[in-house]
Amino acid sequence: MISTSRSLYKVVVKQKFITNVVRNVPVRHKSYTPMNTVVMFVPQQEAWVVERMGKFHRILEPGLNILIPIVDRVKYVQSLKEIAVDIPKQSAITADNVTLNIDGVLYLRIIDPYLASYGVEDPEFAITQLAQTTMRSELGKISLDKVFRERENLNVSIVDSINKASEAWGMTCLRYEIRDIKLPPRVQEAMQMQVEAERKKRAAILESEGVREADINVAEGKRKSRILASEADRQEQINKAAGEAAAILAVAEARSGGLKLVAEALQKDLGPNAASLSIAEQYVSAFNKLARTNNTLILPANTGDVSNLVSQAMSIYSTITRSQETHPQQTISSSSKPLDNLAEYFSDEDVKPQKQNDVLHVDSFKKN
Repeated sequence: MISTSRSLYKVVVKQKFITNVVRNVPVRHKSYTPMNTVVMFVPQQEAWVVERMGKFHRILEPGLNILIPIVDRVKYVQSLKEIAVDIPKQSAITADNVTLNIDGVLYLRIIDPYLASYGVEDPEFAITQLAQTTMRSELGKISLDKVFRERENLNVSIVDSINKASEAWGMTCLRYEIRDIKLPPRVQEAMQMQVEAERKKRAAILESEGVREADINVAEGKRKSRILASEADRQEQINKAAGEAAAILAVAEARSGGLKLVAEALQKDLGPNAASLSIAEQYVSAFNKLARTNNTLILPANTGDVSNLVSQAMSIYSTITRSQETHPQQTISSSSKPLDNLAEYFSDEDVKPQKQNDVLHVDSFKKN
C-alpha cells in the first residue's frame, strides 16, 4: 500500500514538472499532422509534405487532394504565413566594453516547405538561436552610443546575417526589431549625468546667445538713434543755412532797392545838393563817435575842411554821371556800386582805426 502511494506521488510530481517545462518553452507555430483519410482538404497558406512509404513524395497544395491509404502519409505541415518569434533576453558586450541585456522580435516566413522540413530539425528554434548569436556578434562591433543612434542599421545588419544562414533552411527573415535594452546601473547614472551636463551646456549657450542678441539689439538701436540724430542735425544746418541765405538775399535785395532809389533821387533836381549835405553829416557823425573814447587822440589831416571832403564826394558823383551818359545800356544797379562803396566808406561799421601808440592817424579821404 505504501509503495503504491509512493508511485502515485512520483507520477503526480513528474506530471507537474513536465507541465512546467512545457509552459516555459516558447510556443511555436506548428500545426498537427493529420491522418490519411484518402480525401484531404488543405487549408489556405499551408503546405503539407507527403511521404510515400517513408520517402518524400510531394507537397499538397491548398484545396482538395487525394492520397492512397496506408502508403501515403502526411509527415510535415508547414505554415506559409509570416511568423513572429520572440527572441529571449541575452547579454552582449559592446565595442567599448559595456554589458547590455537586450531582446527583440524576429519576423520570418517559410518560402520552401521541402527545405524547412528536411533541411533542419526545428527551423524556428534554429533561427532563434541564430538571431541571438548574430545580435551578440553585431553588438560587439559598435559602441554603446551607436547602439542607440544606429538601431535601425543594427536591425538591418542582423537581418542580412540571418538570411545568409537561413537560406538553406527554406526560410527568410523579413525584419528584426530590438525591443528592450537594459544597461548596468552605473552606466545609467553616468549617462544621466552626461545628459544633465549636456542640457546645462545647451542652457548656458542659449543664455549667452540671448545676451549677445540683446547687446546687438541695443547697439543697433544706439547706432540708428545716432544716425537719426546726425541726420536731424544735418537737416537743421541745411535749414539754417537756407534761412541765412534767404536773409542775406533779402538784405541784398533791400539794399539794392535802396541804392536804386538813392540813384534815382540823385538824378533829379537838387539831388547833388542833398548828397553833399548827407555826406557832410556822416563825416561829422563819424568823428563824433571816434572822439568819445578818452585814450584816443584824433589828428585828422584837415579837420575843419569839410568843404574839401564834400567837393571830393561830388567829383565821384560827377564821374558816375559821366559813365552813365557814356554807357546808357548799363543798369542802375551797376552804376550804384561806386555809391555803395562811397556809403560804406563813410559808414559807422567801416571806420576801423589803426592804433599806434594810442594815436589814431586819419588820412584825408582821397581816391587814387
